[in-house]
Amino acid sequence: MSVILTNSQETDRQTDSSVSNDHQNGVEKTSGTIDNTSGVQQDLVIAINNVVCSFGLRCHLNLRRIATTGENVEYKREMGHVVMRMRRPRSTATIWSSGKVTIAGSDSEANAKVSARRCARKLQRLGFKVRLCNYRVVNVLGTCILPFGVRLPEFSMSHTKEASYEPELHPAVTYKIKSIKATLKVFSTGSVTVTAPAVANIQRAIEEIYPLVLTHKMPKPARKDGANKTAHGYNKTLVVVEDDDDESSTDNRDSDSED
Repeated sequence: MSVILTNSQETDRQTDSSVSNDHQNGVEKTSGTIDNTSGVQQDLVIAINNVVCSFGLRCHLNLRRIATTGENVEYKREMGHVVMRMRRPRSTATIWSSGKVTIAGSDSEANAKVSARRCARKLQRLGFKVRLCNYRVVNVLGTCILPFGVRLPEFSMSHTKEASYEPELHPAVTYKIKSIKATLKVFSTGSVTVTAPAVANIQRAIEEIYPLVLTHKMPKPARKDGANKTAHGYNKTLVVVEDDDDESSTDNRDSDSED
């Protein structure tokens, strides 16, 4: 089974499970192989949803000045930082007066680096003598949908040291891989959420967890779509009950009043 890393925007545009390996702007793709005991070749797509990076600017920043002269900024005085939103690539920067900046919302490591440079350039145009330094990727969030469901109780019992399952608190099994500092959340529907410090660790985590969950696979549960489902997800049915005794008593009262 081949593993394909892609961003969340491209995943939304895909209509089938086959993904081309052509390069597209702002998209990171890395292919690997996973042993599939069933012998059926399938594509396993890992969507990168969020990349968080941090860096320093080596200068003190006047947050009030940034809020009054900058564009697409919001000054949160009670929190002690300024939020700057950028469109291309779409990301959000949190700026502190000490010069530390954190950027979240990117869908690839390349776009995160571009957002960091663009944020530093905007602050430089406001008159600050900034120098981008200590850039690093802090956290990466990726999601993957397996082609089968997972029996969570059996899977958690087979891996008691690495996995923890508390169905009363969370519907997923939390599986930690200490060697690559990755945390996975496996759902019974086959959906897997991975948090790791790098995109490469996301792929390694999926490659390691796949043969473990394969031994506890099950058919995916069927969706139950209600016919009278409302926007809030509840089924509402209006039932009108007619009581013959009430109608007859009402007719008798009307006849007595006419007499």
